[in-house]
Amino acid sequence: MAWRWRWPAVAGVAACIGVGLIVLVREGEAVPEAPQARPSAPPIVAARPVTAPPEDRAARRRQLVEQVRLTDHTYCSYLAHSRYPHESRPAGHHPDQLYPNQPLFETNPMRAEDGDSHPEVQLQTAQSRVYLAAGEEARFTLRALDANGQPLPLVVTRALAQGMTYGLSRPAPRVAVPFADEGGAWRGTLAPAQTALGGFHGTIRLEVSYQAGGREGVVLFDVIYSPQSPATWSGAPREAVDGGALQFALPLDVRLPGRYVVTGRVDDAAGRPFALATFNEVLGQGAQQVRLQVHGKLLHDGAPRLPLLLRDVEGYLLRENADPDRLLLPRLEGKVIASRTRSLAGVPDVEWQSEERSRYLAEYAKDRAAARARLTRFDPQATLPPAACGRD
Repeated sequence: MAWRWRWPAVAGVAACIGVGLIVLVREGEAVPEAPQARPSAPPIVAARPVTAPPEDRAARRRQLVEQVRLTDHTYCSYLAHSRYPHESRPAGHHPDQLYPNQPLFETNPMRAEDGDSHPEVQLQTAQSRVYLAAGEEARFTLRALDANGQPLPLVVTRALAQGMTYGLSRPAPRVAVPFADEGGAWRGTLAPAQTALGGFHGTIRLEVSYQAGGREGVVLFDVIYSPQSPATWSGAPREAVDGGALQFALPLDVRLPGRYVVTGRVDDAAGRPFALATFNEVLGQGAQQVRLQVHGKLLHDGAPRLPLLLRDVEGYLLRENADPDRLLLPRLEGKVIASRTRSLAGVPDVEWQSEERSRYLAEYAKDRAAARARLTRFDPQATLPPAACGRD
């Protein structure tokens, strides 16, 4: 049959191709491979480890060391700053709040009504206070100097005070404020309760027009007035050692309940400012106690000369989401109470503790530990910087 011869023929051809391939291989010729699909990505080649240049490693190490120092500084700073409660702080932390009843002094170039300034005439001003409780007054002083600091004649031509209103508010009345020449300085007093501004609550602006150095000028003063007292001081202050602190208790008769913020200054026996004591609590209506305290740890660390003196107490009722945001208490100016405590015996020498303080210290300690671990992993031979507060 015709198909029988095909198998021997195919076998013979295959044998010839095999012999030829053997010959080609033996003679060193390349054997063509069957076509293959092109790889979708280059083959992965094992990479040699790359070592960063010395300068890069040095920069990275400096960065890690700086992170260790920064996290350590943060932890230690908070540890030291929070050892006393918020309401009992060293006087040195708040130098701008130690003498609230001192006048505010300024010296500025003379300013005309059109806004131009004249530096050849310097205007010296003084303002006794900015915040006025019901019945209080503010005193103002003006003096003119030439470019060499020598006095210039000055004359006040007009002084008008008006409550500042906004939007659709009814304009407040304007009242004249008398000024008088007292030996080259012109002085005036604003007592809102004695004028048509007695019922105004908010910022009162005093505009004073004057003549000096042959020119006309104007200067503005602002005070914030509370026509209503939300509470009144109602008895003799007392002292006691309680709650790990020396406390001054001030009786207060509250007419309007709410959050009261009260601040007092505490001096040592030599008259040096020692502490700033703050009260910030919600009080109900009726007889209440405002407790200003000096923390025991602060007393032991500062070692003030005893007895202590509480002075210059001021406060207000906070009015949230309102303008003005406060109703002022009558201020207790000067000495309020002198402590009878002559020794720190019985006053605990223990750092203040709270949930907030513990939580912050734990987070800052975690950051510090992580920074030290990163430096150790990068350079196991590195010497870790010592802790700034001695707590590793």
